[in-house]
Amino acid sequence: MENNKPTVMVDIAIFTVFEDKLKILLIKRGSEPFKDSWALPGGSLNTVTDDSLEAAAMRELVEETGVENQYLEQLCTYGGPDRDPRDWTLSITYFALVAADEVTLRAGTDTTEAKWHTLTQDKVEVSLAFDHERIVCEAISRLRAKLDYTDIAVHLLAKEFTLSELQRVYEIIMQENLNKSSFRMRVARADIVAPINGKMRTGSNRPAQLYQFVKNEGDRMFFPRSIAWAQERKK
Repeated sequence: MENNKPTVMVDIAIFTVFEDKLKILLIKRGSEPFKDSWALPGGSLNTVTDDSLEAAAMRELVEETGVENQYLEQLCTYGGPDRDPRDWTLSITYFALVAADEVTLRAGTDTTEAKWHTLTQDKVEVSLAFDHERIVCEAISRLRAKLDYTDIAVHLLAKEFTLSELQRVYEIIMQENLNKSSFRMRVARADIVAPINGKMRTGSNRPAQLYQFVKNEGDRMFFPRSIAWAQERKK
């Protein structure tokens, strides 16, 4: 009897910020289809070992890249007969955020390389397998939207950071310069960061106070009004 059930996949768009750029993690496929092409980390759902879709996403992430995820959110579900030449596939996609200094990449058993790729105008410089270019674009849109009103930037920074570094993360992802005084005023009102007593960042410029995020359970609103709204009011 013919099996008409689709193959269920999980795919993950994982982002970080370093070298003053937004980066996405891609793997080079070690087998067909699309052998030697770049793609998002992911794989088939294992109905024996995976007790949830999120568990499957976490497993694939670790197996193929060595990344221990800090933030994982379901993005969207894609399906159709033309996504994969092997079968009718259903893909539950996630986007994830990590701090670059906490990541050690490694290629998984069915990949030959795992590498950060710079995003320029919401695209990478290489062609992507399957329909992963579409997934990347939608993941960036979700990240940008969430960043505008939540505090998920914590997952893109080291545990200790300056307010200038925090602002720069927002500017890189939102692709616009933010007013310094307005940004800091809204951070202070949101009460999401706290200075670390006695710790400063020293360098070529004058020492800067180091901060850490104030931990909070759940998905908390970042600003009473969005950063984008504040920027429009400043113009």
